[in-house]
Amino acid sequence: MPQQPPVRSTVSRPSRPDASMSLLTTVMDHSLDEGYAEAAARKRESGTGGVPKTLRAKLGLAAGLVLAALVVTVGAAQARIAAPVLAKERAELIDRVESATADADELEDEVDDLRNDVSARQRAALRKHGGGQAELVSLLSGATPVQGPGVRLVVNDKKQADQGGGGPRESDGFSDTGRVRDRDMQRVVNGLWQSGAEAIAINDQRLTALSAIRAAGDAILVDNKPLVPPYTVLAVGQGQQLSTRFQNSPDGQYLHALQENFGIRTSISVADDLRLPAAPSVTVRTAEPKAGKGTS
Repeated sequence: MPQQPPVRSTVSRPSRPDASMSLLTTVMDHSLDEGYAEAAARKRESGTGGVPKTLRAKLGLAAGLVLAALVVTVGAAQARIAAPVLAKERAELIDRVESATADADELEDEVDDLRNDVSARQRAALRKHGGGQAELVSLLSGATPVQGPGVRLVVNDKKQADQGGGGPRESDGFSDTGRVRDRDMQRVVNGLWQSGAEAIAINDQRLTALSAIRAAGDAILVDNKPLVPPYTVLAVGQGQQLSTRFQNSPDGQYLHALQENFGIRTSISVADDLRLPAAPSVTVRTAEPKAGKGTS
C-alpha cells in the first residue's frame, strides 16, 4: 500500500501593518502624480527636458545664472556697507536716550530737594507761628515725624489671585479676585481713623487730611505714588484699644470678609514703638493772620 506524503500546512504571510492605511501608503509609494510622470517621460523622449542642448540655450542659461549671482552679490555688498551706518545710528540713538534719562533723573532729584526744602520751611513756620498748638497742628497735618505705640496691619494679595466667589465687593463692578483694591485700603484707613488712630502711614507713605488713595490699573496710588504689596499700615494710637476697636468696627469686619471670601491675607499686631515719617509735602489751602499779629 503506497504511503501518502505528509500534508504540509501552509503558513499564511502576515498582513502589512499599514494595510488599513492604503491611501497614505499609495501617497508615500507614489508621491509623484501620474500626469507629471507622463509629462516628464514625454520630455525625455522628445529631448526637450534636462540641460539645454543648443549653444544659444546654454549661453542664455549661463547669462541668467550670472545675472542672479550679480544681484545677490550687489545686495550683500549694499547690506555690508549699510551695516556700519545702521550700527552708528543705533549707538547714537542709545546715547541720546541715556542722556535724556540722566537729565530726567537729575530733574527728579532737584524736584525732591525742592520739595524737602519747602516741607522744612513749612514745618519751621508751623513751629514758629503756631503758638501753643504748633505741635498739634504739625501732628494733624503730617508735617512732622511721629513716634509712639500703635498697631501694625499688613494686607496682602491672595497667594494665587484667581476668580473668587461672592462677597462684599461683588456689587462694585470690579472683578472678584484675590487682589487688594484701592477701595479696600480706603476702608481700612478710614476704619483706623474712626477707631482712634492719631497718625497713619502705608508703606512709609504718610497720610494727611488731604491724602488720596486711588487706583491706576491694578496699582494702588497714595498721593499719586504707586505702592507694591504687601501693604503695611502703621497707625499710632492706643495700641490694644485701637486694635480691638478696629477689628470690631464695620471696616474691620469688611477686611475679615475679604479674607474669608477672597483669600486676602491680613495680620494685625500691637506695637510698642512705631516710627512714622513726615509727609513729603504739605499743601497749604487757606491761611489767615492770627488776631493781633497783623502788620500796620
